[in-house]
Amino acid sequence: MSATPAKLGTRRSTMATSQSRIVADTITERTGQAIELELITSFGDVTKAHLTQLGGTGVFVNALRDELAAGSIDFAVHSLKDLPTTPADGLVLAAIPERDDPRDALCARDGLKFDDLPAGSKIGTGSPRRVAQLAALRPDLVYVPIRGNAETRLGKVTSGELDAVILAYAGLGRVGRRDAVTDVFDPERMLPAPGQGALAVECSTERAEGDLSYLSAVDHAPTRAEVVAERVVLSELEAGCAAPVGAFAEYGEGVLRLRAAVVATNGSTAIRRERTVDISSPEDLDTAVALGRDLARQMIAEGADRIVAEAFAERDTP
Repeated sequence: MSATPAKLGTRRSTMATSQSRIVADTITERTGQAIELELITSFGDVTKAHLTQLGGTGVFVNALRDELAAGSIDFAVHSLKDLPTTPADGLVLAAIPERDDPRDALCARDGLKFDDLPAGSKIGTGSPRRVAQLAALRPDLVYVPIRGNAETRLGKVTSGELDAVILAYAGLGRVGRRDAVTDVFDPERMLPAPGQGALAVECSTERAEGDLSYLSAVDHAPTRAEVVAERVVLSELEAGCAAPVGAFAEYGEGVLRLRAAVVATNGSTAIRRERTVDISSPEDLDTAVALGRDLARQMIAEGADRIVAEAFAERDTP
C-alpha cells in the first residue's frame, strides 16, 4: 500500500463531500490506504438551469471524469443515480459500496404526512420521476421545480415558500438532516431512481487492475447486482436521470427481484411491472443484466418508450 495519500475527487457540495468521506474512511479502515479529498466544481453545481433543461445525465460527473483523464485525481466518488448508463472510455466502476436506504422522503411543514397535506399544497422537487409518481397519488397538489442543496431546499419549507420538499432519504442522512423528514415513501408507493442510495467509485480501467486494486475492498456484490439490473432498465428505455422512470431491485436468498415504473409526468398513465429470477450468486451480473433487459423490453412492448419520449418532448418545449 502506498504511503502517499491517494487523491479522491469529489464535488464541493456538503452532500458530495460527506459521502466521499464515508467512502474514504471505509477504504482506509479496510486497506490502510490514506485518502485525501480533492474538491472539484462541476457544471451542474454552478448552472442555475433546472436539471430537466440540462438533460440531467452527466452534468454532475463530467468534471470529475475530466480530472481522472488528466491524472490529477486517482479516483472519484459519484452518486450512482447521477452516472450515465453508457460506460466512459477508459473508466470503470471499481467499486459500488453497500447501498444506503434508497427511499424518497417528504419534508413538510408542521410535521405533515403526504396524505395529510391540504389540496393545493406546493411540493418542491427537481425530479420528473418524483413528480410523475406523486401526481398519480395526489393530483390535487402543486409540484414546483426547485434546485439547490438540501439546506437550500429545506429552507424553502421553513420560510413558507413551499409546503414540502422531496429529497432522497439517504442524502438527508449523509448531511445529518433526517430530523426534517416527516414521511418516507416505501417502494410500493414510489419507486426510487435507478441506483438511488448507492455510491460509485470510478477510476481508470488500467489502474483498477493495478495500483488501485485495493478499491475492490469496498465493493458490495449484492448492491452491484441490484443496481446493474436497475440501470439496464434505464438504458433499454434510452432514458436518463431526468426521465420519469423508477426502478428498484432487491437481492436475497438467491433471488433477485426487480420492480420498475414509467409514469407520465402528470401521473395520468403508468406502466408498472415486476419480475423475479433465481440467481446463483450476486456476482452473477449476466443474470442481473438479463433481468433488467427482459423487464424493460416487456414494458417497451406495452408503450413505456412512448411515455418517456412524451416526457422528453414536454421538457424540450419552451
